[in-house]
Amino acid sequence: MDADGWLASGERVQIQLRSGSWDVFVRAAGSGSWLTLLHGFPTTSWDWARVARILEPSLRVLTFDFLGFGDSDKPRRHEYSIGEQADLTEALWHRLGIEETGLVGHDYGATVAQELLARAEEGTLETRLTGVVLLNAGLYVELARPLVVQRALAAPLVGRLLAPLVTERTFGRSLSSVFSSEHQPTAAELHEQWRLVRRRGGVAVTPQLLGYMHERRANAARWEGALERTAVPLRLLWGMADPRSGADIADRARQRIPDLGVVALEDVGHYPQLEAPDHVATAIEAAFT
Repeated sequence: MDADGWLASGERVQIQLRSGSWDVFVRAAGSGSWLTLLHGFPTTSWDWARVARILEPSLRVLTFDFLGFGDSDKPRRHEYSIGEQADLTEALWHRLGIEETGLVGHDYGATVAQELLARAEEGTLETRLTGVVLLNAGLYVELARPLVVQRALAAPLVGRLLAPLVTERTFGRSLSSVFSSEHQPTAAELHEQWRLVRRRGGVAVTPQLLGYMHERRANAARWEGALERTAVPLRLLWGMADPRSGADIADRARQRIPDLGVVALEDVGHYPQLEAPDHVATAIEAAFT
């Protein structure tokens, strides 16, 4: 399914958050128990298209674009946060009457999943998590290695000056650099990703969205502790060839989390769901069916 087909198969719905009322792209399809898939930065829910198609005969799959991403609203003067994206996730669960769900998070979405796990530990999460699967992300902030362009865009003044200069070519080169050499995206795939990133003026809010890098440091104890203390079944589905958040993070998690399940994809980089969708879908299905 190309990006246009993906957007046509979902809808924009209005969600009320503490910061205001926002239109968010949402897609729910399939049958069976609920499974929620959270996408990463800087991409969108379309990352899950090939995996969702495989899972939908046995699971009811919810995907959506976070605020500031893809086909969701991208307010310019807005303080984006992981906490608000977790609020958005909860609001969608409430809207759809989801009382329990499996949860899969990649990259930025894995950090949102960590916040949701922290809320579950505190007893404030209304929806029950039946299990959590995390794909490549900076779970341990001191081990993560952001791209140079990400660090530059995250600096408030530099980011505002640099964001308008980001082109499809520089975007494509940066995104390709985190894929493994064995699973490089095609030019057509990179173009579709760029179209979705740019949709509704998205590049302009990139510096604000990158505030999550600072949040990871400020909330390291909360979010890393949530992983290590959770009673929710937890496993990693990990591209070990990821140059930014690869084998060292998986190894740290193995050391710190008792009974952690790890599915290691040795020749896969930062985007397992795009590089090896069949393997990813099989592992997710095994975790939740």
